[in-house]
Amino acid sequence: MSGAGCPYDNQYVDYARMDDLHSLQEPRTDSPFEMSFILISQVKELLFRMVYLEVDQARARLREDRPEAACRALGRAVRSQRVLISSWESMNALTVDEFLGFREILGQASGTQSFMYRMLEFALGNRDLTMVRTSDLDAFPQLRAEWERPSLYDEVLRFLARAGLPVPERLTDRDPSAPYTSDLDVEKVWTTVYRAPGEFRTVYDLAEQLLEVAYQFSHWRAAHLLVVERMLGGKRGSGGSDGAAWLRAVNEHRFFPELWTMRSAL
Repeated sequence: MSGAGCPYDNQYVDYARMDDLHSLQEPRTDSPFEMSFILISQVKELLFRMVYLEVDQARARLREDRPEAACRALGRAVRSQRVLISSWESMNALTVDEFLGFREILGQASGTQSFMYRMLEFALGNRDLTMVRTSDLDAFPQLRAEWERPSLYDEVLRFLARAGLPVPERLTDRDPSAPYTSDLDVEKVWTTVYRAPGEFRTVYDLAEQLLEVAYQFSHWRAAHLLVVERMLGGKRGSGGSDGAAWLRAVNEHRFFPELWTMRSAL
């Protein structure tokens, strides 16, 4: 893939290190489909990072009491999430026999082991203890730092409190490394906002952007489940999980839970 000796300007290739990028795929079988699997897996990993960067931007802007800028960052995150969802279509093109032609070499590997995927989950607020081991936190200092810092939703609740909405202090001062559980008082705050969107326009717009991010993430999980069912049926998944059954349980999780449950009160 090198452009060495070519007469044309190679600045783009050099700047983005395209030669290095194209050297990272190393199939371990003779299957012609394994390369496609590796490529789309790497594309998803980079997209996880794009979404994470925008979520982190939104979190920072909320700390600065700049909700409009936070909304713009979340809007950019949603665009990348839509590309993530569509990436499943490339993997869905593999038939079961084509996938089984190289699946054994994956061993205990699983997409949920992705360092960047877990960074994104943690940043959004899912601090599920089953998703991380002490060895993971030791191996990836960035992951430990993300685990210990306030999530996007933590910063949302702190922003709401500073805006004069009655978010309980137990939530604005909580340990950010602890898993977040849905809170009735927060549900009431969101219900108040949605009953008077004109009065709380900035907060309402933020809520809608948050819900769109959560929706797209759940959409991604649902697409993941369907692809796994199509490829594996009821077999155990990679990484030792229960495959489709495990993914169905994960699909029940919702980020920013009170934004979903409060709709029943409207």
